Amino acid sequence: MKMKITGTGSALPRKVVTNTQLTEWMDTSDEWIRERTGIAERHLSTGETVASLAAEACRKALEQAGKTAEEVDMILLATCSPEYLLPCCACQVQQEIGAVNAVAFDINAACSGFLFGLTTANAYIQSGMYRNILIVGSEVLSKLMDWEDRSTCILFGDGAGAVLAEAVEDGESGLVDSVQRSDGSKGMVLSCRERMISNPLYKEAAERTNQESFYVQMDGQAVYRFATRQVPACIREVLEKTGLTVEDIDLFVLHQANVRIIEAVAKRLGADIGKFPMNLDRVGNMSSATIPVLLDELNREGRLHSGDRLVLSGFGAGLTYGSCILIW
Repeated sequence: MKMKITGTGSALPRKVVTNTQLTEWMDTSDEWIRERTGIAERHLSTGETVASLAAEACRKALEQAGKTAEEVDMILLATCSPEYLLPCCACQVQQEIGAVNAVAFDINAACSGFLFGLTTANAYIQSGMYRNILIVGSEVLSKLMDWEDRSTCILFGDGAGAVLAEAVEDGESGLVDSVQRSDGSKGMVLSCRERMISNPLYKEAAERTNQESFYVQMDGQAVYRFATRQVPACIREVLEKTGLTVEDIDLFVLHQANVRIIEAVAKRLGADIGKFPMNLDRVGNMSSATIPVLLDELNREGRLHSGDRLVLSGFGAGLTYGSCILIW
C-alpha cells in the first residue's frame, strides 16, 4: 500500500496584523521587518484555539476528499502550542469533528511537526494498520511570544493546515521516500520553558530561571546557520535516495520561516527560486502549520497537478529537520 493525499484544508484567525500595526506596540518598522524576514502581515488569534483551527482545517480536508469524519482511522496533530498539556489536542479535534472511530495523538517536533506526522502516517498506512489518516499542523504561537521582544514576535503567526492521507494500491502517486534528523545538542538555540518543578519533595528555585524564558527564546543567527546548511543537505540526501535530481522536482514546499533562508536554500541547491512557492509575507512563521497551509493554498489555486514531484522540507526547535519527496 502507498499513501496518497486526497484532501487539503487550512484555517487562519480572522484578525490580520500588519507590520505597521506592530509599530504601535514596539520599536520597529515595516521596512525593518520586511528587509530581514520578508513578512508583511500575519494572523493572530482573538479567541481561536489550536483545537478550533485544527478542526476547521480537518473539515475542509475531509470535504475535499469526499470522506466523512466517521471514516477517519487516525488523527495525528502536530503542535508546540496546545491549550492543554492533557488531554492531547488531537483528541479535542476528534471530539469536535465527530471522528468517533479514530485513534488520536499529538506530535511535537516544532516546525518540523507536520513533516514528521506525514512520515508517521505513511508508516502506519504501509503497515496496513490504518487506511484514512488526518495529519494536522496547528499553532497559536502568539501566546508564546514576548510582545516586547521584536527579534522574535514579529516572525510568528497563528493558523492550521491539514491533509487527509489515504491508502491506495501501488501506483505513481504518494510519498516516495524521506529523511528525518534531530540534533539535541543545539536544542537550546530555540526554546520555550514549561512550568517549573514543584512538589512536596522539591521546589525549583525561581532564580534558576527568569520570566522571559517562559516565552520563546531564539538565537536567530544560530537558527539561520543551521537551516541554510542542513536543509539543502537533507534535500540532496533524499534526492540521492530516490535517484532524482534538483531539476526533476516541480516544487519545493519549504517551512516558511524567513525569505532569506528559503533563498539561501535555493541558491545552495542551484535551483530556480520560482520553484519555491512562498506565502510567509501574508501569514508569517506558523511553525508546524506552515507546510500544510501552503500546500492547501497551492492545491486550491490549481498549482498542483497529477504526477508533480514535490519536495517538502521543514526545520525547527529540537533541533529537528527533514525532507520528503511526494508525487501528487
